[in-house]
Amino acid sequence: MEPEPKDLIVLGAIKNGFKNFDKIEKTTQIEGEELNSILEKLEERGFITVQEKKGWLGTKIEIIITEKGSKEVDERVHELQEKWNQMSLIYKTGDKQKLKQYMDDNKSFLPTMMFFGIMDMMMFSMMFSMMGMMMSDYVPQESIPEGMDGNEMDGGSDVDDGGFDIDIGF
Repeated sequence: MEPEPKDLIVLGAIKNGFKNFDKIEKTTQIEGEELNSILEKLEERGFITVQEKKGWLGTKIEIIITEKGSKEVDERVHELQEKWNQMSLIYKTGDKQKLKQYMDDNKSFLPTMMFFGIMDMMMFSMMFSMMGMMMSDYVPQESIPEGMDGNEMDGGSDVDDGGFDIDIGF
């Protein structure tokens, strides 16, 4: 059974060393109740284990990824990389309709691709520009990196082109 995109994001966060609930919640931006439900499903599938550790300040709960969970993340990230490569190829052909269709078909995976750093954000931004759309039409606003909301299509330049720049040599 293949995990849902949010399940994969949570599993990826745990694989990247986030072992307690609060850190996973903050990193994944998934609310507590939903996160708890996802963690329960991941534990039922054998992707994670929950361990209690006793320390100076009392009991500490750690969430640990299993070998099975680690393999699952690696396989899903590889699949996401292939989807991104396909999307990039379609973009390079300039076929707006085919790109839009492919993005529509894979919409649920776009935030996951962002989370794992699979996609080239500048190219992703240019894809939306080519289609005349906004990134927020496909990706939740909170998942979009700052400054990449689909309006900044000037190649990353922060120069104000509205005036003159004259160097008179003083």
